[in-house]
Amino acid sequence: MKIIERYITREVTIPFLVVILILVGLFASFSSARFLAGSVTETLGLSALFILVMLKTLIALEVLIPVALYVAIISCMSRLHKDQELNVLLSSGISGRRIVYIVLMVAIPIGIISGLLSAYVRPWAYAESYILDAQAEAELNTNRFQAGRFYGSERSGRVVYVHSKDEASKSMQQIFHYIKTPDTREIIVAQKAMQIQPTTPLERPNIQLSDGYIYQLTYDASRDDTIAFEKLTYFTDSELALRYRRKAAPTRTLWESKEPWEIAELQWRLSRPLSTILMALVAVAFIQTTPRQDKATKTYLLAAVVFAVYYNLSGLAKNWVEQNIVGTMPGIWWLYAAMFILLLLYALKPGQKLLSLR
Repeated sequence: MKIIERYITREVTIPFLVVILILVGLFASFSSARFLAGSVTETLGLSALFILVMLKTLIALEVLIPVALYVAIISCMSRLHKDQELNVLLSSGISGRRIVYIVLMVAIPIGIISGLLSAYVRPWAYAESYILDAQAEAELNTNRFQAGRFYGSERSGRVVYVHSKDEASKSMQQIFHYIKTPDTREIIVAQKAMQIQPTTPLERPNIQLSDGYIYQLTYDASRDDTIAFEKLTYFTDSELALRYRRKAAPTRTLWESKEPWEIAELQWRLSRPLSTILMALVAVAFIQTTPRQDKATKTYLLAAVVFAVYYNLSGLAKNWVEQNIVGTMPGIWWLYAAMFILLLLYALKPGQKLLSLR
């Protein structure tokens, strides 16, 4: 019996590892191409690009791992069925429940790993990626400024000029900054400037200006202001960057929250192990053991449709809790309760040799 357990475990684990490596490689390649197209390397450099891609990949693992396990189980069981090995195992006295139990012994540890990634690694990766995203997307990221050139943005009405720049220390001299707002026009001139990048999610990117003036000009010309300063901290992040990032919030913080959107995020993290295990059982349910009934193409197509429906429903369930359409109880758990009930009804259906309770 131990030989059979090791055999089925190996037949599930090897495809899982192959699929997860392929998915990670594809996702990392896609992310790299997207960041390169967005000129991230120009503002952050190749090393930061590599770190950002790794962080995005870590975030995606909570989705890639269940997908890989789902595909691996269907692939394994389809092959065993095609080669008549499942029928041989069942004919030799090994029950379908035993085979499902062996599959669960693989799915449960993978589900726990997925849950740990979602609860601890994913928030950390989001926090770090937000810092790099803010640096890359900041309109006033001075890494992209070259001395003696004007930089403008029609969207924000901003114009920046740097007379000279020390690439080693990233300090700038003789800075001109103009921005147009609905109420005023503001001009800042300074002798020196240094950009300060955040090192924690709580810090905001800013530019430290020294020895300069601020000119605030109103449109009606009734009153203009001039302010002299020795040191000025100019925050460069947008309003979007200032919003609370619940995806980066520690799980312990979400436990204490009463806000629907934070409870939805907490329930999403806690549901990852259950989701992984239930989808593993769904994968087993696709396999029929009627001799010489090879419908691999149809099985894979139907499995893809089912997973797509599940993934969209899980996102919808989370959004409903965030928008208070569905209360925090049942929250997103109704989806997994429905999946469990459907699997239970399927297991009670006559003629099931694997996923069967009869």
